[in-house]
Amino acid sequence: MNPSTTHGDRGLIIASAGLRATAVGMAGVLFALHLATLGWDAGAIGWAVSLGLAGGALGTLIVTAVADRWGRRATLAVIAGLMGVGGLVLAGATRPPLLLLGALVGMVNGMGRDRGAGLTVEQAMLPRTGAAAERTALFAWYNVASDAGHAVGALLGGLPAFLRAHAGLPPLASYQWAWAGYSALCLLVGLLALCLSRAVEANDHLAPPPLSPASRTVVMKFAALSGLDSLGGGFLTTALLGYWFFQRFGVDEALLGPLFFVVRILNGVSHLGAAWLARRIGLVNTMVWTHLPSSLLLMTVPIAPTLPVAVALFLLRESLVEMDVPTRQSYLVAVVRDEERTRAAGITNLTRNVAWAVAPAVAGALMRAVSLSAPLVIGPGLKVVYDLLLYRAFRHLRPPEERAHR
Repeated sequence: MNPSTTHGDRGLIIASAGLRATAVGMAGVLFALHLATLGWDAGAIGWAVSLGLAGGALGTLIVTAVADRWGRRATLAVIAGLMGVGGLVLAGATRPPLLLLGALVGMVNGMGRDRGAGLTVEQAMLPRTGAAAERTALFAWYNVASDAGHAVGALLGGLPAFLRAHAGLPPLASYQWAWAGYSALCLLVGLLALCLSRAVEANDHLAPPPLSPASRTVVMKFAALSGLDSLGGGFLTTALLGYWFFQRFGVDEALLGPLFFVVRILNGVSHLGAAWLARRIGLVNTMVWTHLPSSLLLMTVPIAPTLPVAVALFLLRESLVEMDVPTRQSYLVAVVRDEERTRAAGITNLTRNVAWAVAPAVAGALMRAVSLSAPLVIGPGLKVVYDLLLYRAFRHLRPPEERAHR
């Protein structure tokens, strides 16, 4: 493979991930507050967030089955186009059925973190752009770009407040213009996907083969545990966390945008720390022993007496919570064969997306009927269980580079 082509594809994949994450970061801040401006309550907002994530789950299911046959570049372009269409629907519609349809078709991600269909395709492509020894570092930089995009997107989530203050726009119009900017970013991602070389495509555009018996056992167990983790994460979407800060302390996107900007910067820096740590203690140990304390920290946020204390605890949690992401992605593609990577990534991401789609509706109902802070206790609790089960199941299954250095 031509090294210049490999490096060019690597740069395009990482740039595409960063731009898509910028759009997703915007959506995480905008979505719930936009719907609240239209008079929606927490329960209805939770259902809307779930529907958008359900669209992402459906998209992941489809690309898992067809991306290698249709072409990975074309698939990424279609995903970006659908996201752009969803943003335009949110920019122009006010009736609930149309808004919900836009969220579903556009895979609008209220998580504030890009974990959708595009990730599945890129997760299969990225290992082809470097050697096995570089794999975890590649995924770390990929996630750094994503979280840098999330950070910029969160900051751009404050655009409605800026437009209201400096352009004199009414609240609804300020959100509509912000969604138009979101759509433009999505369409730019589609153009970058079409610039990738044929080297990123699967061989002969064949559908991914069935998993071998050994890989099937590993992937199904990993996917089931990932689903539990994502169920906990679905209680903690950016949209609902932003709504919690809004209701508990009365802050709006003028503060939430910068807050989630800092959060994503911390997430991004932590990815590089994860790659460094994984070289010393292993991928599974890094996944578990950074993720577990982050969940315990989040459980303390609801009892914070003031906004500064709540923000400090939240930021400390965010400096750890994402360290399992590049290590998890690297681990999964390392323990299956190259031709199984699209299917393995797709099954795992599909399980995660389905769990994310279910949880926000439940979280919104709990916020309305039980306690505003219920998701901040239940979500981390599920994640603690996931960490312990993951360690028990996979601590003895090492990726090739770790087996080589035993």
